[in-house]
Amino acid sequence: MRNKTAVLLINVGTPDDPSVRSVRRFLFQFLNDKYVIDLPYLLRKFLVNCIIVPFRAPKSAKLYELLWDEKGSPLLYLSESLKDKLQSKLPGHDIFLGMRYGNPSIESVIKKVKKDGYSNLICIPLYPQYATSTTLTSMVEVEKQIEKYKLKIPYKFVDQFFQNKDFIDSFVASANNYDLSSYDHIIFSYHGLPVNQVENTHKGSKCEDLNCIKEYKEENKFCYHAACYATTRLLVKELNLNPDQYTTCFQSRLSKNWLKPFSDDVIIQKAKEGKKRILVFCPAFVTDCLETTIEIGYEYAELFKENGGEKLQLVENLNDSDEWTECLKGMIEKNF
Repeated sequence: MRNKTAVLLINVGTPDDPSVRSVRRFLFQFLNDKYVIDLPYLLRKFLVNCIIVPFRAPKSAKLYELLWDEKGSPLLYLSESLKDKLQSKLPGHDIFLGMRYGNPSIESVIKKVKKDGYSNLICIPLYPQYATSTTLTSMVEVEKQIEKYKLKIPYKFVDQFFQNKDFIDSFVASANNYDLSSYDHIIFSYHGLPVNQVENTHKGSKCEDLNCIKEYKEENKFCYHAACYATTRLLVKELNLNPDQYTTCFQSRLSKNWLKPFSDDVIIQKAKEGKKRILVFCPAFVTDCLETTIEIGYEYAELFKENGGEKLQLVENLNDSDEWTECLKGMIEKNF
């Protein structure tokens, strides 16, 4: 196995099954991560273990039941399919999948990489835009396991890739399944984050000071807010959209102090403005999951109809598409 590169694709993770017990176990691991909820240790433990998880697990389990199909969790089996397709295109590398939370674990991959004697490791957290609660925590976990297993090989991270032209082209390929001219408005919905967590990536400056909505530059290169708007600009250029045809917004908020505008508010507003058909992209995700299939494709679609809209269509994520597989292949070949 010497002189062979191991490639670790990292996704956020999923419960083992949609039961309350499995969902509770997943949420405990996920929400106790200090990079996800950056509160003082004791306060975080109390809020997560005594309030949030006990009340949220039963409700989340019902949503996971809607998401699950005969093959299981789409996030898991689509990620596995992507891994297999990528492996067929890179016979000189060995491709692994690790989840930041749940199974297969990052630890299990690092343990195997050490045992089988690989010469290099490249890690790709599958998050297009850098964020501490996704990218950074994945990188920290990899390094923790590398130290634990005393893995002494060169390793490298791809920390974000929203500017990669092949990534943008992969989303455009998904868009080509739809006639954009038949929709009254197009929404680019990104996962929301607390404003303070985002602005901590450029301490001393607020997003407003750096004009993050309109500019992506050295000073805010790790700002999730700036990266999301930059992603939208790259996509609308390729899709030939005018400014009045689209909106960038943020979903999955937990409080009013998260990034705005909120996707559900935008959807209600567009319905009340008389927009009947809306097309939604989720460019912060590469794999369809609870936040895309259920939150946007089911809950927000119902919300749109309740407020006068007729059809809200979710654009499928990249999943295991040929274009996305080729994009990853290029990223790996560029790095090793």
